[in-house]
Parts: sequence; C-alpha cells; structure tokens
Amino acid sequence: MSRLNCWEFKRCGREPGGSRIYEMGICPASTDTILDGINGGISAGRACWVVAGTMCNGLVQGSFARKYKDCGICDFYNAVKEEEQESFMMTVDLLRMIDTH
Repeated sequence: MSRLNCWEFKRCGREPGGSRIYEMGICPASTDTILDGINGGISAGRACWVVAGTMCNGLVQGSFARKYKDCGICDFYNAVKEEEQESFMMTVDLLRMIDTH
C-alpha cells in the first residue's frame, strides 16, 4: 500500500511545484529534511503535525503548541497512525529530533 504524504492526502497544493504556492507559499513539511523518511514519508510529509506553518482547514497554522490539539483529530494524522501502527513515530520523539538540529 502506498503511503501518502500530507500534501497528497490533503491536496493543499503547497508542495514544491504545487498549484497554490504563489498564494500560500511552500509548506515547510514538504521541505523539512530533518524528518525525511519518518513514518515512510518524504521530507516531513508524514509528520506534519510537529512542523509549524502547515495548513489546517484552509489556514496556515502556527507553532506546534498552538496547533497540536487540532492535529490530534486530523484525518491525515489518524490515517498515518493507523497505517504505521507499532512503527508510528511518537510525537515526543519527533520533537526531540527537531530540537537537536
């Protein structure tokens, strides 16, 4: 089964070359190299919930602390969690990875 990245799942158009980069900018999840490969994604495409500046409900979101509650009920977050099951990378571990870079 193919693992979709957030921009593919949500069809936001903010990935490099995407249809909405001129109005919304390139999403930091699509270019974040620190989290490349996490949960089988490209860049932070399957760990977007820990990246500031990603989009939710049509709006660019701020810091992790401000957006995480919404991310916990996101259909994409829950799909990744279900797909990865035991190998799902825990949020606290992702934040540690970001913090050490």
